[in-house]
Amino acid sequence: MAAEPQPKALTRKPLLLNKVEGSQEVVNMAAIVPKEDGVISVSEDRTVRVWLKRDSGQYWPSIYHAMPSPCSCMSFNPETRRLSIGLDNGTISEFILSEDYNKMTLVKSYQAHQSRVIMILFVLEMEWVLSTGQDKHFTWHCSESGQRLGGYRTSAGACGLQFDVETRHVFVGDHSGQVTILKLEQESCSLVTTFKGHTGGVTALCWDPIQRVLFSGSSDHSIIMWDIGGRKGTAIELQGHNDRVQSLSYAHHTRQLISCGADGGIVVWNMDVERQETPEWLDSDSCQKCDQPFFWNFKQMWDSKKIGLRQHHCRKCGKAVCGKCSSKRSSIPLMGFEFEVRVCDSCHESITDEERAPTATFHDSKHNIVHVHFDATRGWLLTSGTDKVIKLWDMTPVVS
Repeated sequence: MAAEPQPKALTRKPLLLNKVEGSQEVVNMAAIVPKEDGVISVSEDRTVRVWLKRDSGQYWPSIYHAMPSPCSCMSFNPETRRLSIGLDNGTISEFILSEDYNKMTLVKSYQAHQSRVIMILFVLEMEWVLSTGQDKHFTWHCSESGQRLGGYRTSAGACGLQFDVETRHVFVGDHSGQVTILKLEQESCSLVTTFKGHTGGVTALCWDPIQRVLFSGSSDHSIIMWDIGGRKGTAIELQGHNDRVQSLSYAHHTRQLISCGADGGIVVWNMDVERQETPEWLDSDSCQKCDQPFFWNFKQMWDSKKIGLRQHHCRKCGKAVCGKCSSKRSSIPLMGFEFEVRVCDSCHESITDEERAPTATFHDSKHNIVHVHFDATRGWLLTSGTDKVIKLWDMTPVVS
């Protein structure tokens, strides 16, 4: 369900620290270098660049490396300075960066997929490289030898990939809207379960290993919070974007979710509140408030000599209602509706001002976001956009 116009941003907002410009094509992924004033980026223009901040205050490339194919994704591990890069031709190349970030040395390259690598994740504890591709396969390789350890065919190409080290569960979100959970062993995997809640494809996943909650973002503009650890099947919806959700990050210390969309919106969600599940929409041949028939209910229309009405649904109770009985609009933040949505007249009267209090803040990045990276230690957020520009933001005014 598409989001309606969102509330105005509050006075506290992210501070733009810097812009990094110079890429010839879209920067598909980028990451902040921890403890350094640096950024690593991979681009559709086939380049890998390490940008370091100079005395002038501007970022300039200390490394400019051309790859044989467009760079689609990357994963950087600061402890080992290992940089894993996925390419459009299905290859994964692994590099080690020098301590001063002025040199990168190729360790190995291997054919991981038959087509474009969509997502890549390096797991230091297991020495595994996990990846998904447009060939509809999830694979994992040994980072030391480059040997393929196993794979699993997904129902569609997968843009979401997360891993839980403790349980060795991998979460794969694909373009069909399905999330698949697999249990990985050294050379085999087993299907744990699949679930689906989005009407569009899954575009991003974010795993909180402490609360054991999985967040999924979608092309249907929504976010769903799945309570994996609670084993109750709880799924909480969050509606706050007017376009596809591109990336998700979670600030564990403040329990805030940061979502960024193709609409340029940066939304900071307070997850330290008791949220409510949205109700299932009920089916009915007539309005469940006034009993007026809906337009397909020919028998009741004939018997009552009344014109059939269009069916709507109250977002708070889920009842099927006519337009007259649902003429009001209200935000319901604890249900994830930060903007005003259709509610029946009785639910509108029952919603208090306290229940309408916002639980998220909205900010405009001024570019259509492709990917984000959040550095929790400094409270910095990196956004890369379709405008080929990387922006660095200080999020401490809103993430605290």
